[in-house]
Amino acid sequence: MGKFFTKGRIACLIIFSVLVIDQIIKIWIKTHMYWHESIRITDWFYIYFTENSGMAFGMEIFAKLFLTLFRIAAVTVIGWFLYKFVKQGMKTGFIICVSLVLTGALGNIVDSVFYGVLFNESTHSQIASFMPEGGGYAPWFHGKVVDMFYFPIIDTNWPAWMPFVGGEHFIFFSPIFNFADAAISCGIIALLLFYGKDFNDAYHAAIKKS
Repeated sequence: MGKFFTKGRIACLIIFSVLVIDQIIKIWIKTHMYWHESIRITDWFYIYFTENSGMAFGMEIFAKLFLTLFRIAAVTVIGWFLYKFVKQGMKTGFIICVSLVLTGALGNIVDSVFYGVLFNESTHSQIASFMPEGGGYAPWFHGKVVDMFYFPIIDTNWPAWMPFVGGEHFIFFSPIFNFADAAISCGIIALLLFYGKDFNDAYHAAIKKS
């Protein structure tokens, strides 16, 4: 069994599994919910359908096409490093973390590249359909990333006596994200917490051998 689950196969399994789960969730949300429709799970967890043209957690900084091309370039580089890390025989946990980061980025690339062509626009009054007769809502590489997980763990107002923000509404945690974003975050956090030295050593080894 150990010979079957090689580090390379584990990486491929994670990439395939996370990508499939991410796309199943996004496609279901896109084809079953109105834009900005919300489903309450608990007081601190909602399924809230929104879309963004930017990076993880809804951040929008650069032009859409640039971001899509940047994601593709980043995934290519991460994929190359992952291949080198597997060849170097890095720890299984380390390989898993890098695979999560790679797959998270890849999952959002799928949205950016294909969703504008495959779906029509999601609005407050229209649920998107797959492969609509009138065509999609945007050209290739200009699709929006589907987000849905919202965790307003604390939803309150600042005390009135506080300077500058007194009485204003405050939400923690306000970003809305998707499964791919979560994979990226978990992978990076685990790398920083548990594999900082391993990553530094593996990075320099991969560069030297390239």
